[in-house]
Amino acid sequence: METRPLSQNDVPSMWSINEQGLPGTGQVSEQEVSDLLKLSTLSIGAFREDELLGFVLCLSPDVDYGSLNYAWFKNKYDEFIYVDRIAVSLDHRDKGIGSKLYGKVIAYSQEKEVPIAAEVNLNPPNPGSMRFHNRFGFEEVGTLLHKEKSVTMLLRQ
Repeated sequence: METRPLSQNDVPSMWSINEQGLPGTGQVSEQEVSDLLKLSTLSIGAFREDELLGFVLCLSPDVDYGSLNYAWFKNKYDEFIYVDRIAVSLDHRDKGIGSKLYGKVIAYSQEKEVPIAAEVNLNPPNPGSMRFHNRFGFEEVGTLLHKEKSVTMLLRQ
């Protein structure tokens, strides 16, 4: 398995993997995945040959993005790298791919000396994602209530 930056050619596979992660990843159209990729500061895919196994998309605080979760961090912190989504295909879960991708995000965070911001669904609950983020040293810094769901806001210094 290798990791490398994502390109627009990867969007159909990214969208498919994102759909497999619902509701935890948040539903978006293929065009929205393409737009997120264009906005991203850090976009990394895990590949076996040309097959995308998983990906992570991260945004800096200086982009125009309509997510309420992103806006919450933008209103509270001057600097961060925001994990908009991390997803691994169903067939390749529990094989260390998410951890390898987060390792790249952590390396970027340390190099740039910025914290990592992320959120995990509380309702509907996503205990697997909470365990994953806890393993990487994320701490809860708040809760955001939406009409249809609620999320816990996490930060890794």
